[in-house]
Formats: sequence, C-alpha cells, structure tokens
Amino acid sequence: MSRTTTVSTKALPALTTLLLFLQSALVVTGGTVRLTGSGLGCPTWPECTPGSYTPVPHQAEGQLHAWIEFGNRLLTFALFFAAIATLIAVFRSHRRDLRFLALTQILGILAQGVLGGITVLTNLNPLSVASHYLLSIFLIAAATSLQSRRHHPQVRTAASHVEISRFSTAHLYLTFLVIVVGTLVTGSGPHAGDIDAPRLSLNIQHVAYLHGGLVILLIILTGFFYRQKRQRQETRRSLNVFSLLTLAQGLIGYIQYMQGVPELLVASHLLGSVLVWIAAWRVRLSIVRKPA
Repeated sequence: MSRTTTVSTKALPALTTLLLFLQSALVVTGGTVRLTGSGLGCPTWPECTPGSYTPVPHQAEGQLHAWIEFGNRLLTFALFFAAIATLIAVFRSHRRDLRFLALTQILGILAQGVLGGITVLTNLNPLSVASHYLLSIFLIAAATSLQSRRHHPQVRTAASHVEISRFSTAHLYLTFLVIVVGTLVTGSGPHAGDIDAPRLSLNIQHVAYLHGGLVILLIILTGFFYRQKRQRQETRRSLNVFSLLTLAQGLIGYIQYMQGVPELLVASHLLGSVLVWIAAWRVRLSIVRKPA
C-alpha cells in the first residue's frame, strides 16, 4: 500500500465524520435563519444583493439578518469542500464501496444550492423550504452510511429473522413520515423566515395533532421492535439510543406546542429531528449491513 493510500485511508474517519457534522449543522443554521426572520436577509440569489455576493452596508433588510443568511450560505461552501476532500480520499484509498456515497454528497449539495435559490426567489414558499430540508434528510442518511463504513467495508446481509427486517423497514418509513408531517407543521406555523413569507393553508392545530399522533405510534412501534428476539447487540444498542432521543424529542415538541412555539425550543426540536433521523438510519444499518 502506497504512502498516499495510507494517508487517505487514515483521513477517511475524520473526513466522513466532519461531513456528517456539517450536513447536520446546515439544517440547524438553516433553522436559525428562519427563526430569526433572516430568510430574505439576502433577497436574491446567487448574489446576496444585486451586484454583490456579500452583504453591503446600505442593505434595507438589516445587516444582522443579512449576515445570518450569508453565514448559512458560507457553510454550504464549507460543506462542499468537505465533500470534495472526502471524495478525493475515497478514490486515493481505493475504497470502491464508498465512491457512490461520496459522489451523492457532492451532487446533493449542488442540488441544495439550486433549491436554496428557488426558496429565496419564491419568497420562502413553505413547500420550497420543506423540500430544502427533506433533501438534507436524504443527504444526512447518505453521510451516515458513509461515516458508518469509515474504518472498513461492509456488506449487505439478510436480517436474522424476516420479521425483524419488516419491523426495521416500517420503523424507518414511519420516522420519515413523522419528519415530513413535521415540515407541514412548520409550514403552517408562525416562523416563516420573513414577515411577508407565505404560509400553508392548513389548520396548524390539526396538523400538530397528526404529527404528535405519529410520534406516539412511532414510540409504540419501537417498543414492539425492541421486543423482537434474535436481534444483534448492535441493533439493540441503536434502538436504545433511538428510544432516548425520540422520547426527548417528543417532550420538547409537547412543551414547545404548549408554550406557543418559542424560538429556542423550536431550534432544539429541529436539532432533535436530525439526531432522531440519524439514530433511525443507524438502526436500519445495524440490520442490513455487517463488516466484510
């Protein structure tokens, strides 16, 4: 093994972990943009203001909002460079099993840039905002898979029991459905990112009840999943982490609803959704993959 290959192999764990962190951080900073009303701090795209890619002193939208939005855009560039570095390390380390996952990160980030532009140009249309977030969810899943294989290749494997595999599939799909309905709650709620941004014509109370009901159903399904026999220890550990995060997330969601969705709790709930999704994906990976 050449020196370049060895260095690249050693760099993979750090790079894939950084990539997963930045993908998650982009969701949180995007939420900060929305919660501070900075969604149109840079009112155009790809420029921040007509004729300038950075905030300018005479911006009518306000310097703070402009820099918050611009900071989120800068993080996308940092994420893109991390994805490029990861792809280079994957090729130099001859990890063929990681090439597709590494490439999806770059293509997905480019797509995020386009979606981000559409979101700004449509004045923060809630469907565009939701699409922006859901694409991040898919990219986080791919980054989680990439990071889980950072030390050695993994191969697909059948679950030890067909019922466990079915529970795992239903568990992952239900988690994703909870997240999707959560975006509808967000799109119907007060935190639009800008005072003039449109909202979904949905009854937020009804959508919030649906969201909460799905969370309860997910907790029940997780309990049944946990009781299944012939599971690997890794799956049980992953389910333990998922259960703790989901219960904490449900509690935060309930408190924020009762308190009138204050910004700090909404930001915590957004971070929680990312952590719950990563945990759900790790549960699935513990069943369908094992070290080569």
